[in-house]
Amino acid sequence: MKQAQNSLLKWYENFGRHELPWRNTDDVYHIYVSEIMLQQTQVKRVMEEYYPQFLQKFPTLKSLASSKEETVLAAWSGLGYYSRARNLHATARLCQNTLPTTQKELLKLPGIGRYTASAICSFAYHQNVGVVDTNIERVIKRYFGLLGESVETLWKKAESFVNPAQPTLHNQALMDLGSLVCLPNNPNCQTCPLQLTCKGKTEPELYTQKKKTVYEAMELFYGVALREGKIALLLSEGPMYKGLLELPSVEPIEENFIAQFKHSYTKYRLHVRLFLLEDAPQNGLWLSLDEAKTAHISSLSAKALECIKDSM
Repeated sequence: MKQAQNSLLKWYENFGRHELPWRNTDDVYHIYVSEIMLQQTQVKRVMEEYYPQFLQKFPTLKSLASSKEETVLAAWSGLGYYSRARNLHATARLCQNTLPTTQKELLKLPGIGRYTASAICSFAYHQNVGVVDTNIERVIKRYFGLLGESVETLWKKAESFVNPAQPTLHNQALMDLGSLVCLPNNPNCQTCPLQLTCKGKTEPELYTQKKKTVYEAMELFYGVALREGKIALLLSEGPMYKGLLELPSVEPIEENFIAQFKHSYTKYRLHVRLFLLEDAPQNGLWLSLDEAKTAHISSLSAKALECIKDSM
């Protein structure tokens, strides 16, 4: 075990993703923000687009807590899964100075589950705890030869494998190993620092078999009301984009058709069609297209605005 731990750390020293900004800080809030963003977004997009901009606007928990929810949602625009932003905001209002230092207390906060609590304790507070995300889970399954084991068993194995001398670096190394080497398909076992004692290296694909996701098709129809170069948006109360501004929903009138596009949302494959409205919606918020782009809108609405701009 000790030899495997040392080999893993040596590999990480040479090949790990040390350039990631959240790995070069001990600021618990910054690390927390990165973990929430990374839940549903690729590392490159978080690092280059969203993480620096969000922290520039909300550099501390206190600054986030004092901001309006719509301002936070606008800064989150394009990242999707807006409940993450709402939970960040709610947590900031509960913990305006700093986050708790124990998993037990962290789990009481909005949107923080077992993984995020463990990640904060490991990466921000350098505690000797196991961390299991999708990549680490795959490494643990293969290395220990675990098939059909419970989630609890995986966590216990990860916990037992942590290097007590360097717990933070150990978990970061496992994460990078899963991301760069121990891939779901065609893993590069020849370069893996754990290959000598890995029980799953002969049949690595055996540990990554998953059920095929079934997507549900859905049609959505939105109306476009224009007035003096401005467009009308409404506050959504629907389940997908609640609290965000969107175009008003309409019944389709073919002669008023403007444009159509496709969009993905969780398990849904959406076919969106836009129609010109002759009557303005009640309680509409009138914004220019440039103003609308920077407002708290969803990625679907942003795509719709691009279609409207092209059609004009």
